[in-house]
Amino acid sequence: MAKRIVLAILLLVVVAIGLLWEKYRGDLTVELPVYAPVGNVVWLEQNWTPAQSDWFYHADQGTQTFGIPYEWFMALEQPSISLGNPGLFSDPAYLDRFGFIPLPAKSSNAELPIGFAHGGIAEEHSGAPFLNPQTNKPMTSFGLTCAACHTGRLSYQGKTIVVDGGPALTNIKNFQKAVGLSIVLTKLIPWRLHRFAERVLGANASDAAKAELEKQFDVVYRQIKTVNDLQQAAADHTIDEGFTRLDALTRIGNTVFALGTADTATGKILYPENFLGYSAPVHYPRIWNASWFEWVQYNASIQGVMTRNAGEALGVRAIINLTGPPNKLYASSAQIGTINDLEKSLAGENPFDAQGRPCDKTPNCFKGLNSPKWPDKILPPINAELAAKGALLYRDRCQRCHLPPVSTPEFWTAPEWSEPDADGQRLLRLHELPQEVIGTDAAQATDMKNRNVHFAAALGITDDNGQVVTTADFGSALGKVVTNTTGYWFDHQNPPTPTAERLRMNGSRGDGVRALLIYKARPLNGVWATPPYLHNASVPNLYALLSPVSERPITFYLGNREYDPVNVGYGTEELAGGFLFDTKIRGNSNAGHEFNNGSGPGIIGPLLAAEERRAIIEFLKTQ
Repeated sequence: MAKRIVLAILLLVVVAIGLLWEKYRGDLTVELPVYAPVGNVVWLEQNWTPAQSDWFYHADQGTQTFGIPYEWFMALEQPSISLGNPGLFSDPAYLDRFGFIPLPAKSSNAELPIGFAHGGIAEEHSGAPFLNPQTNKPMTSFGLTCAACHTGRLSYQGKTIVVDGGPALTNIKNFQKAVGLSIVLTKLIPWRLHRFAERVLGANASDAAKAELEKQFDVVYRQIKTVNDLQQAAADHTIDEGFTRLDALTRIGNTVFALGTADTATGKILYPENFLGYSAPVHYPRIWNASWFEWVQYNASIQGVMTRNAGEALGVRAIINLTGPPNKLYASSAQIGTINDLEKSLAGENPFDAQGRPCDKTPNCFKGLNSPKWPDKILPPINAELAAKGALLYRDRCQRCHLPPVSTPEFWTAPEWSEPDADGQRLLRLHELPQEVIGTDAAQATDMKNRNVHFAAALGITDDNGQVVTTADFGSALGKVVTNTTGYWFDHQNPPTPTAERLRMNGSRGDGVRALLIYKARPLNGVWATPPYLHNASVPNLYALLSPVSERPITFYLGNREYDPVNVGYGTEELAGGFLFDTKIRGNSNAGHEFNNGSGPGIIGPLLAAEERRAIIEFLKTQ
C-alpha cells in the first residue's frame, strides 16, 4: 500500500510539473530560429572604409543596456534548462540566432558581433563603479550601439551581404528576455552560479568575494524582476515586436521616465505609471543621408541632431541622474563626444559649398555614409530596358512624394532644400503626409501624440510660459531632458564647450520635438536593401507594396534571411522560431500607400498593372 501511495504521489508531482511547464513554458524559454552558418561575408561600397565600419559597429555611446558589466555577459550561459553546461551566451553562433551579425575572426572585435560596445567603466544605478569583488577593480561597461539596429544583412545563395546603415534583422525583445532569463537561472541554479562565479572571479576566488558577487547578483536580479513586473502590468497594451522591429520611442520613454526615476538608495521606481506597453513597433529605419533631413523619425517628430542621438543612447540605458543630488542632476554616462563623432561619420562634409551650391562633378553629392548599389555580381543583373520604363513610371507615380532620384541634378536643385545658412548648409524638408491621407497604420504617430509623463519638480522642466511643471507631453519632456543632459556634459568639459560648438554639434538647426499625425516620405535610394516595408514592416516586399492592399499577405513570417531579388524582400515562408506577423492586430496594419482604382484614405495613385510594378521595382534597383 505504501509503495502505491508513493508512486501515486510521484505521478501527481510529474503531472503537476508538466502542467506548470505548459503554463509557464513561454516565460521560461526563448524560441529562436536555427540558421545555417553565416556564409561568405561581403561588404558593399558605401563610401566608408573598413576601419570606419568596424568603429561604427562597436563605438561606445556609454550605454549599459542590460544593467550588467561586460565581464558578466561573457560569463553567462545560454538560458536553456539543463543539468549540463548549455554553452556561453556570448557564443557568436548563438547571438546570430537573435539576428546579430558575427564578424570574421580577423576583425579587431571578433569576440562580439556587430552592435555591441564595451570599454568604459561599468556603473551601478547610483553612479558608483561596478567593482569586481575579487580584485576590487572596476568592471567594464557593456551595451548596444546604434549599429545593433542600423546594420542590415541580405543572404543570397550562400553569401551574406552586410548593409551599413540599413535596417537590422535583430529581435531585441527576445534578446532582452533571454538575458534576463539567463540571469534568473544563474541565480536559482547553484551549479550555474558556481560556474559563473569562477568565470568572473577566477577559480581561486575567496569566499568573501563569492559572497559579495552573490549580493551584486541579487541587486541585478531584483532589477530584472522590477522590469518584468512593469512589463506584465502593461501586457494588455503590448504587441510583439519580433524581428526587424522595435517600439523605439516607447522604450526610450520607459527607460528615461520610468526606469530612470529609480531611487538611487532603494532602487524603487518613483513613477511606475510612466511605463507603457510596446504598442507601436516600427521597422528599423535606414540612416544614410538622414543627417541632412530637417526632421527625423517616421512621424517627423525630432529636429535636433543631438536630441535624436543622445535620446537614442538614453533609450538603450546610458545611466542618467534624475533623482540624485542637485549638483549632479542630468549627469550621464552618455558619451556625447562619441555620439558627435558617429554623426559626423554618417553625415560627412556639407554636400553644398559655402554659398549653398551642390557639387557638380558627381551625381551623388552626399559625402558621408552612402546608400548601397545593387551588387550585380552577387544578385541577378538589372534588366536595363525594364528599368528605363520604370524610371518614367517613378517620375509619374512616386516622385511627387519621394523626390527626384538622388542621382539626378533635379534632386539637388529641388525646392524642398532649405535656403543656405551662414555656412552654406541646407536641410531637406521631406514631404509630410497626414496619416488620413497616406492611410498607413496610425499607432506610432497616435501613441506618441497621446502620451504624457510625470516627473519631479526638481528636474526643472518648464512649460511654454516658463512655469515648472510635473506633467507634460512625452515629446516635449523628452526634448528637455535630453537638452539638459547634453548641456550638463557641455558645461563640465574643461573648458566648457563654447556656444557655437554646441550649436554645431546639434546640427546647426532648431531643436524642436513634436507629435503630429503625419508620416514623412524620404528619397528611395537604397530602398531595395531595406525590406520589409512601410514604417511598421507590415509589407514583406516591394511587389506587395505596389499592389492593392487586398493582394498583400495578411500574415507572413519575419526572421527569414534569404533575399528575394525578384519581389525585393526576404522570404516569408514558415520559420520555426520566427515571428508570425499578423496584420489584423493594432499597430500591424498593412493598409495605406496604395495604388488602386477609386479614391479614399490611403489610395495615392491609380492601379498599377503587374508589368508596371515590375518596371518600378527594376528601376528602384538602380537607385
